[in-house]
Amino acid sequence: MTKPFDGAITKYYESGVPKSIRKAIKKGKKNDILAPNFPYKKRLKRDEYDVIYAELQIEMVKMQSWISQTGQRIAIIFEGRDGAGKGGTIYRFGENLNPRGARVVALAKPTPRESSQWYFQRYVQHLPSAGELVFFDRSWYNRAVIEPVFGFCTPEQNQHFYNQAPGFEDMLVEDGITLIKIWLTVGRAEQLRRLLAREGDPLKQWKLSGIDVKGLQLWDEYSTQIERMFKETDTETSPWNVIRSDDKRRARIAAMRLVLAKMDYDGKNHDIVTAPDPEICGTPAIMGLEDS
Repeated sequence: MTKPFDGAITKYYESGVPKSIRKAIKKGKKNDILAPNFPYKKRLKRDEYDVIYAELQIEMVKMQSWISQTGQRIAIIFEGRDGAGKGGTIYRFGENLNPRGARVVALAKPTPRESSQWYFQRYVQHLPSAGELVFFDRSWYNRAVIEPVFGFCTPEQNQHFYNQAPGFEDMLVEDGITLIKIWLTVGRAEQLRRLLAREGDPLKQWKLSGIDVKGLQLWDEYSTQIERMFKETDTETSPWNVIRSDDKRRARIAAMRLVLAKMDYDGKNHDIVTAPDPEICGTPAIMGLEDS
């Protein structure tokens, strides 16, 4: 089977990754690899996950009904390193929602015309209208992490983003949009295991890009930019919610509970909609920038 990018991810695994990471992947095989400092030694059992997940799906439907009836405008940003679980988590959020009132925004590389515009301009047109829930699978935070890591923006453009981002988000919130920012953080071994799995799966190879391949060798550069992003944009008005996603099951449950807990919808089952697990969900202080 032909692998994308001439099997570059496999080659990196075989000869470029630190030995400790390669050893962890061999030991973990196909299972989620929990980082050494992850608060749980084993991932959540499937049967337990399925029960909680089914109950939370009912709550998601209740929430959307409330959003539609009351004209709420909800925007949820999902960010994180490649392979952190953004797409999978968003899919679980929307699995049983009415697509007329819930949509996913995953923008491609900006066109030359868009590149000449105010940086936030192409995102504004995708913000939610009354009664709508919008999931951003990556967002304007491309300029905070990916672009400076790969040199896709100048230092001046990067600084200009930080000068404007907090104020831009303040305006959204002041105008009545509920903005929830989620950062999914994943350990280095688990990230590589997931990317290797994508590389070997013809149904998932489309998820890989040249950025994914090159980014594997830029772990420390990513960490530097992530740390700055939190410092500059974790504000009182629009704080970051960090979820440790080494265990995808726990991460998905935590993300759904995080969002549901913030909504004052009718008929909420408080036995199900509890606060997300504080061991894996909290402020940026809970992460060690995805320890290797």
